[in-house]
Amino acid sequence: MKTTYITLSLSAVLLLGIYSCKKGEVSSKELEAYATTDSAAVVLSDSISSVADMKVKDKQFIKTADVNMEVKDVYNATIAIEKSVQDLGGFVTNSNLQSNVVSENTYNTSNEKAMLVKKYQTENRMQVRIPTEKLGELLTAINTNKLFLNSRSINAEDVTANIKYSELEGKRNQKTSENISKLKTNKDKVTLDDKNMSEGNLQKLSSMNMTDDLKYSTIDIYIKEPQLRIAEIAVTNTTSIDNKYKYNFIYDAKDGFVYGFYLIQRSIVALINVWPLVLIAAIIIYFLRKRKVSKHAQPKNQE
Repeated sequence: MKTTYITLSLSAVLLLGIYSCKKGEVSSKELEAYATTDSAAVVLSDSISSVADMKVKDKQFIKTADVNMEVKDVYNATIAIEKSVQDLGGFVTNSNLQSNVVSENTYNTSNEKAMLVKKYQTENRMQVRIPTEKLGELLTAINTNKLFLNSRSINAEDVTANIKYSELEGKRNQKTSENISKLKTNKDKVTLDDKNMSEGNLQKLSSMNMTDDLKYSTIDIYIKEPQLRIAEIAVTNTTSIDNKYKYNFIYDAKDGFVYGFYLIQRSIVALINVWPLVLIAAIIIYFLRKRKVSKHAQPKNQE
């Protein structure tokens, strides 16, 4: 009995050892397979974001990003970002660099000169497209320009099902086209064919846009300077100039005399243009005055 118990114990220990060895081998194989099939996991430790470099077997992602940060110099940061985009095979779709003036004042420094002082803040809104596999590299390059990161969002939209659906819709459209071609030619067939062709074109356009979005990621970038800048611009003292030429008696008197002379000429020309009316008015006045004189003269003759 004792011998049987010892034998069973040894067998159990042996089986446990074998099981442990097998389990260790399976775990090693699984880890090796994971490292082989998902090589992105090795890159992620040095990447700026796991989402940017994420790869999943049998999955397709449209990746976009949004970065909002403060930089020391917006212009230099813009040039650096645009160069990084170009070096990585991307392109800039929009770049709107502008200076927002907070205040503007003019200070006179002499009778002729003045200083225009502007306080402003520079910002830029950019949109760039970058090959999807280079998204992480570009985000890293952008990050080197920051003083302070306000926000950063990265989105990976799973469009695997959309792609499958697009393929099915393409096949359905092709089948519909074949069925329409078998119909007898009439007005209804032409209408159905046009409608099906229009749907097919829209489906192709949607597929092209999706393919483009899969190939190139879109990044919206907003950068600004945290502190106000001051610009000092030398200008002319306009107040002194205005006072100098505000009123000139001799010139204004001469101008008034010339204007009066031309006014007389215009009046004469205006009377010439309406001479018939002037003549008629003169005749009417003449007869009215003559009639009035005649009335005053009648009583004297009667006496």
